Amino acid sequence: MTNFIPFILPTIAGLSTLVGMAFIYVKCDSEKIVKYSLSFAAGVMLCVSIIDLLPESINLFSKLLNKKQTFIYTLFSAAIGTTIPFIIDKLLGKNENELYKVGVLSMIAIIVHNIPEGIATYLSATANIKLGISIAAAITLHNIPEGISIAVPVYYGTKNSKKAFIMTLVSAISEPFGAIFAFLFLKPIITDQIMGVVLAIIAGLMSNISLIELLPKSLKYSEKKKTLIFFIIGIIFMYISINLIKKYS
Repeated sequence: MTNFIPFILPTIAGLSTLVGMAFIYVKCDSEKIVKYSLSFAAGVMLCVSIIDLLPESINLFSKLLNKKQTFIYTLFSAAIGTTIPFIIDKLLGKNENELYKVGVLSMIAIIVHNIPEGIATYLSATANIKLGISIAAAITLHNIPEGISIAVPVYYGTKNSKKAFIMTLVSAISEPFGAIFAFLFLKPIITDQIMGVVLAIIAGLMSNISLIELLPKSLKYSEKKKTLIFFIIGIIFMYISINLIKKYS
C-alpha cells in the first residue's frame, strides 16, 4: 500500500478540482456567481504566479546563474507564458463565446500548473510520506477555486454541465498524470533550469489569464467594488494556501 501512496496523494489533490463544479448548481443569481467566481479565481491565479511560481523560478535559476542571467532567463520564460493565451485566443476565433473561451484558457493554465504539482507531490511522498500528505492537503485547498475558474465560465457560457464537468475533469487528472510522468521519465533527468523555465512560463500564462481575461470579464458586471473584494479574497486565500505548502515542505 505504501508504494501506491505517492500516486494516491496527487490523485486526491487533483480530483479536488472537481469540487469547483458545485458552484454551477448554487441556487443564486447567475450574474453574481459568474462575476464573483471569476474575480476570486483571478486573485488565486495572480497570487500563485507572483508569490510562488516566479520566486521559485528565480531561486532555481540562481543556483546555476548569476543575477543578470537569472533575471533574463526568468523574464524571457515568463514572457513566453504571457503569449500563450493570445495564441490560443487566435486559434479559438473571434466568434467563440467569451465565457467559454475564459474557461478553455483557465483549463489549459491549470493543466500546465497541475502537472508540476503532481511531480512535486510524488517526489515528496517518495522521500517522506508525511511530507507528501501535508503538501497534498495544501494543494487540495487551492485546487478547488481553480476548478471554479473552469466550471463556472464553461457552464454559463454554454449551459452545458457535461462539457463543464469533462473540462474540469481533464484538468483534475493532470495532477496524477504529473506523478506518473515523474515516475516514468523525469526523476533521473529533471534539472533546476528546466523546472525554472517551466515555472516562469506557467507564471506568465496564469498572470495573463488573471489580468487580461478573468478580472476584466468579472468587472463587466455591476457592483465592481464587491467584485474587487472577491479578487482580494482570492489573493488572501491563495497566500494562506501557499504558506501551508511552504510550512510543511
